Amino acid sequence: MVKSMTGYGRGYSEINNRAFTVELKSVNNRYLDINIRYPKHLMSLEDKIRKFISSYISRGKIDVYISQDRFSKDDIEVKLDENIAKAYCDAFHIMSEKLNLENDITVSRLSKFQDVLSIEKKEEVTEEIWQVLSNALENALNMFIDMRQKEGIKLSEDLITRCDKIAELVNKIDERSDLVVEEYREKIYQRISDFLKDIEVDEARLLNEVAFFADKCNITEEIVRLRSHIKQFKESLNSDEPIGKKLDFLVQEMNRETNTIGSKSNDLTITNIVVEIKSEIEKIREQIQNIE
Repeated sequence: MVKSMTGYGRGYSEINNRAFTVELKSVNNRYLDINIRYPKHLMSLEDKIRKFISSYISRGKIDVYISQDRFSKDDIEVKLDENIAKAYCDAFHIMSEKLNLENDITVSRLSKFQDVLSIEKKEEVTEEIWQVLSNALENALNMFIDMRQKEGIKLSEDLITRCDKIAELVNKIDERSDLVVEEYREKIYQRISDFLKDIEVDEARLLNEVAFFADKCNITEEIVRLRSHIKQFKESLNSDEPIGKKLDFLVQEMNRETNTIGSKSNDLTITNIVVEIKSEIEKIREQIQNIE
């Protein structure tokens, strides 16, 4: 199934008073590029998060936002800076003596002063934390992939329509290619006859010239290969594997064969059809830039 490279997903998970929210969004990219923003205390999990996401996604620039909404008591540590607390106490004691004021400092008041107490999220990450986070990641990725698949269906339908149109145009070229040689034979015969007038035309020389032209402008091989590329392209759209790079290669080959047909053909009608085909190929090329 075709998957778009653009998408959005959001997941939430809460277990044992721990809760995580994960958001993902992506845009086109030739390779997989994962950018993760997370709370500092989850730093040791970064590699695990990347591997988890990579198991679901193969291409695209992915922005991941992780926030921890609720904490277990085991995740938080309140630290006392004894030196700062003592410095405050000493300062209050001096102030009390010099200004002859009552020193009414209490623990609760002292704790409100800057840097006396600090809240830190513990660096140690337990399996319980990963269980909650991975669950939120999975929920976000499922939503993300579902959106990608829905967009991929629309892309696939459009690509099939364009491939069918190219196939019809190739049929027209195929039908026209035989007539081109016959028209050339008649044209050169008429020119020689007009030039020589009453002199009899050498049929053998004429046939030689026509055979040379027919060989020079023969596009049978190019038509066969172009049809083969179109068939492979359409079959690839049903694959469960990432196909963006393969489609990109097939489009290059389709364009190559079309260019060769245009350069070998000496016919205005075929040239005009080639222009139409190249226009459709360019539209396909733009679309597949958004396919994983």
